[in-house]
Amino acid sequence: MPLSPLFRPLSYDAVPGWADDDHLPALDAFRRSALRVLEKPYRSGALGVSFDGFEAAYRDSRETQFRDDAGARAFFERHFAPALIVPEPSGHGFVTGFYEPIVQASPVRTARFTVPLLSRPDDLDDVDDGNRPPGMDPSFAFARRTPAGLVEYFDRRAIEQGALAGRGLEIAWLESRVDAFFIHVQGAARLAMTDGSTRRVTYAAKTGHPFTAVGRVLADLGEIPLAEVTMQSIRAWLARNPRRVDEILWRNRSYIFFRDAAVADTELGPVAAAKVPLTEGRSIAVDRLLHTFGTPIFVDAPSLTAFGGQGFRRLMIAQDTGSAIVGPARGDLFAGSGDAAGEIAGVVRHAADFYVLLPRPLLEQQR
Repeated sequence: MPLSPLFRPLSYDAVPGWADDDHLPALDAFRRSALRVLEKPYRSGALGVSFDGFEAAYRDSRETQFRDDAGARAFFERHFAPALIVPEPSGHGFVTGFYEPIVQASPVRTARFTVPLLSRPDDLDDVDDGNRPPGMDPSFAFARRTPAGLVEYFDRRAIEQGALAGRGLEIAWLESRVDAFFIHVQGAARLAMTDGSTRRVTYAAKTGHPFTAVGRVLADLGEIPLAEVTMQSIRAWLARNPRRVDEILWRNRSYIFFRDAAVADTELGPVAAAKVPLTEGRSIAVDRLLHTFGTPIFVDAPSLTAFGGQGFRRLMIAQDTGSAIVGPARGDLFAGSGDAAGEIAGVVRHAADFYVLLPRPLLEQQR
């Protein structure tokens, strides 16, 4: 598979801030993917970064102990060469942020906890080009199985009005519909249960309906200027307009189903699409159809200061994806878990340049 012409190869000296980053945390995140692929390889993305090209780097990261930044930086420079992604038409990419909410929850419905998180229904089937019914939008990856065949699944409005009631799908119960909605957007959460225990839920499946950003909806309605749309401004608007919550949230027909996941390490985030725990400030969600999981990507977002410092120039590892993450230079930065991480993630909407680290064996094959 040839490399995409969107890649513009260059030297590490041309990557802004490369030498100033702390590469060891990125290598720790990279190693988690290197251990994961021993069980199952990642699928290669359409940009042409073949999974096979990572073999030497994965092996080295598993077998060698790296104790400082100098060694980690040398590792990446030894195994990879940078290439700027030049997307059309703007020439620049764009980053947002995501995090793992921590919310209170109950294992049973109570007068206070009335909003459920649901597990995957047994009539929800995966859909691909081999079984997609004629006329069903090709973006749908899930559908509802009926005696007459596959049809579109119930959307957010139908489910919240009771389409799945009585089927025992409730994993846990929350107090706030808005909290539940943002857990759907983030795709995972840590639950502080009323009995004192801690649970984690993560994405299991979705209805298949396209994701609609409610921030864009509010901007189009003239309720919030687009430049001021953040998670915080959306939450504030919904709090001021409780009678319009259904109207706005139901515009996003997509609905997420969850599964229980272990909390093996409270310092790490949830296990995401690449099947490894996310690393705060080092894991990035990308367009899964284009990118190959495990790829190191150096992100240069000079105007992004929410993570601290004068700007965001940091090596990230592609370890997650999302419905709203579409395009070769589009990424979602994992900010961590809890309210402080949410304050960071909620304001990240910045132009950025993406420098993909391409495996050197892959570049040799292209010559």
